[in-house]
Amino acid sequence: MDITLNGESRTLPGPCTVAELLAQEHIAGHRVAVEVNGEVVTEAQCASRALAPGDEVEVIHALGGP
Repeated sequence: MDITLNGESRTLPGPCTVAELLAQEHIAGHRVAVEVNGEVVTEAQCASRALAPGDEVEVIHALGGP
């Protein structure tokens, strides 16, 4: 299945959720914000939000501040 992740084409081996994608990218457990096709996916939704061919996923790392 082909998706776009942060502007780069990616081929996934099969059906995948947002949580599984984050695990594959070694960013599960990090503080990130995720959008799929311009819609925010909350942390609670990641395990159940399935990705579809052609989805555009943006993952933004949260930065700490003072």
